[in-house]
Amino acid sequence: MNRKTLVLPTVVGLLAPVLAACGAADGGGSSSGAIVVGTTDRFTASKEAPAPIDPAYAYDVGTWNILRQTVQTLMVQPRGDGEPVPEAAEKCGFTDSGNERYVCTLRKGLEFSNGDAVKASDVKFSIDRALRIQADSGVFALLSSIDTVETQGDREVIFHLKSADATFPFKLSTPVAGIVNPDDYDKDKLRDGFDVDGSGPYTLQAEVKDNELVKAVFTKNSRYKGQLTPKNDKVEMRSFADAADMGTALSKGDIDLMTRTMSPEQIRKLDADSTGDIDLVEMPGLEIRYLGFNTNAPTVKTKAVRQAMAQIINRPELVAKVYGDEAQPLYSLVPATITGHSNSFFNKYGEPSAIKAKTLMENAGITTPVKLTLHYTTDHYGPATKPEFEELQKQLNASGLFNVTIKGTPWDTYRTAEKEGEYDVYGMGWFPDFPDADNYLAPFLDKDNFLSSPYANAKIRGILIPQSRREADRLTASKSLTDIQDIVADDVPVLPLWQGNQYIAARDGITGAEWALNSSSTLQLWELGRGVSN
Repeated sequence: MNRKTLVLPTVVGLLAPVLAACGAADGGGSSSGAIVVGTTDRFTASKEAPAPIDPAYAYDVGTWNILRQTVQTLMVQPRGDGEPVPEAAEKCGFTDSGNERYVCTLRKGLEFSNGDAVKASDVKFSIDRALRIQADSGVFALLSSIDTVETQGDREVIFHLKSADATFPFKLSTPVAGIVNPDDYDKDKLRDGFDVDGSGPYTLQAEVKDNELVKAVFTKNSRYKGQLTPKNDKVEMRSFADAADMGTALSKGDIDLMTRTMSPEQIRKLDADSTGDIDLVEMPGLEIRYLGFNTNAPTVKTKAVRQAMAQIINRPELVAKVYGDEAQPLYSLVPATITGHSNSFFNKYGEPSAIKAKTLMENAGITTPVKLTLHYTTDHYGPATKPEFEELQKQLNASGLFNVTIKGTPWDTYRTAEKEGEYDVYGMGWFPDFPDADNYLAPFLDKDNFLSSPYANAKIRGILIPQSRREADRLTASKSLTDIQDIVADDVPVLPLWQGNQYIAARDGITGAEWALNSSSTLQLWELGRGVSN
């Protein structure tokens, strides 16, 4: 039968299931063949991005979901989220009162999947490599607070930080901090293609066609030692051209489970169906969507133009028309469920008003209508992206202050064009690297930011971000975090739109679906099994 499983927050940053999927009683949880997972994520090796799943390069939710199965990190977010716990490490912790010296001791007997011992020197190699290469994806910036990495013997790693960083344990749980074998990875350049080797719970066999990964086969790594307990021996991940094809495959039984990205129509249909053999799992999400601006571009260089857009866009109407109950309006880069969130955009602009927007433009001497192109990606964030941008176009043009056209581009060229500053205004999504307000602010506003944005605010970079990182108690950091959000609302280098829930659809007999995604949209394939859920 069809059931809707809800996974609800019990406290901020902690998710726990309140209704587990029953599953079919067909074998007490033992595997009867690979569990097949569908996704619309596309994995392409190109001239611009020849090494899509190298830990020193990868920086999107799809590629990270491959690496999290295969490359082990010192720390990991636990099953129900919360503070990170040791993974490849036996223990980790700050050893000084200033949160500037962090020490990890590796588990005994760690091995890469080929049998080579994992040593402290391999951890140092992996971290130093990412910082040395400084890939243009910007992922190395997650490690930018590191000054030097020291080792003592084969098991102890000591991180000396440039300044206090209470979020550092979270950063060590991200794939850029993944431990790789120096025999497989060059210290000075990226590893092209789709080969990946590590000490994680699975090994990867990649099926590639025309430089695109079409199927990833994850096989349980018998040498793995860590925090995780795989409940299956093998998982296949298949990439589909769109949500419709993925949904058809699920209905036919060609796949057992589908993840991102389902369409709003698919979600509503599965939610309403009480007779089928597919279970819909709904979880609160920390995904956000926003507009980014090239603040050096002539069309949007004047702050008043960006402020006028913030004043006009009607988030509730946008969400209601395109996403319904699957999303909520967002008035800050920091989602409403994260400690430190502030409704800064609503506090500054209030309800949508074309009249107020016109005044902003007139006071700045802007000639209207301003001609703009809003760029969006056609194949990365799901089929609702185009309708979303059609609604944004409609709202902005209805004000009479803008003459907006929209243009869609496939992700493999879209992301490169965005980083190179070819778009004045562009749509992006963000799945957090870890569930902390810092990770919704620093990646967009700090030096070497994810967007390669020319926007720079000295107070944010030099005072507020470092100040917030000194506070281990994130409630205490809220003042600094709120100040950052208020500056963003005034300068509008980015314009937050909405935050969304996340969904998985699984056929009867698949267990663990309610744990298969955490709040950061990390795909936890080790949680999936067959049979009765405990």
